[in-house]
Amino acid sequence: MPQDIDSQTNHQKDPQASFTDDEHLADDSHKQGQQESSSNNNVDDDANDNSNDNVGDNANNNTNETKATEDLKDNDLPEEISDEDKETIKKVANDDNLSHAKSYASILVEQVMDAKETFERSLGSLFTSAFTAGLEIGISFFMILSAFALLNEVIPSHYAMVLSSLLYPIGFIIVVIGQSLLFTEQTSLLSLPVLNKIEPLHKLLRLWGIVIAGNIVGGCLFAALMVGLGLHMHLFTDHAIDVYAEHILGFEWWVIFGSAVLAGWMMGVTAWLVTSARDTLSRIVLVTIITGSIGFLGLHHSIVGNIEVFSALLYGNTVSLWRYLVFLVVVLVGNTVGGVVFVAVLKNRTFLFEIEKVKEQAAEARAELDRRRF
Repeated sequence: MPQDIDSQTNHQKDPQASFTDDEHLADDSHKQGQQESSSNNNVDDDANDNSNDNVGDNANNNTNETKATEDLKDNDLPEEISDEDKETIKKVANDDNLSHAKSYASILVEQVMDAKETFERSLGSLFTSAFTAGLEIGISFFMILSAFALLNEVIPSHYAMVLSSLLYPIGFIIVVIGQSLLFTEQTSLLSLPVLNKIEPLHKLLRLWGIVIAGNIVGGCLFAALMVGLGLHMHLFTDHAIDVYAEHILGFEWWVIFGSAVLAGWMMGVTAWLVTSARDTLSRIVLVTIITGSIGFLGLHHSIVGNIEVFSALLYGNTVSLWRYLVFLVVVLVGNTVGGVVFVAVLKNRTFLFEIEKVKEQAAEARAELDRRRF
């Protein structure tokens, strides 16, 4: 990723400077209010204080919204980027006006910065966060299986399966809003620093391995404990677990792979759209729509699928260990391809094309200026 991203954002728009000015204004106004309090009543003082608080709050909000692009430093980016490219990227990413949708460049910059922060976390922190995500995502399956077992008694199995899948987003909302590390959400995000030569490939592979391991261990523990608890609570039966597992496994491997690619693609889009959103409610709506679509279509998600199939391995009668392992490998590869190729590579490539266009426009403008001078 070109190093210009940071400079660009800071040159054309400095939210921190604005925040500092607002603080000075707030302090001056407050002092003036205190000086006038001897001759004016307390109502004027209260009005001044409220005004100062509003100014400070607005400044804080603006600072938080633009913090991702503001904090980017030159040493976060490749050293081989030219000064001209830096200025170009500043121009492209600087249009992040709070009254409008986030720009393409500012979304990409924010994702790269988030990914870099993940790269810098300790192994223990990464694994714990991934393990937590594996547990949390299991809530989706627990709710789906309970609803399926209930609906299957009153309506045909196929319709019960479709209706229960509408509960699919619950675990994803918990994971995404809680900012735990889920592999399919992080696949495209973590690959961006590598695509832009900020981080080496071996660090990405190690990071993926840690996140996958944490997600799978957490999911398997959830299956062993919570699904077993659900059986003893009579929320569902082992037959329902087998039926749902066959709903996932009953395809040729290449069909499962293609389905996993599409699911990985949609999860990568989810990460992109969540970054583009400015508030929590918007993020919840986006996660609900996209992951709900994955569940409704019956697409194969590696981490949820791990829990679904592992539960059948433990408590059902139709899944063997070999069948479980083959399924897990195929779906993990498919999700990775979908997230990296169809989201990270294409989005990143689009941004680079945009940079080239701005560079050409800048060159034309300089040439026109030179002609006018001479």
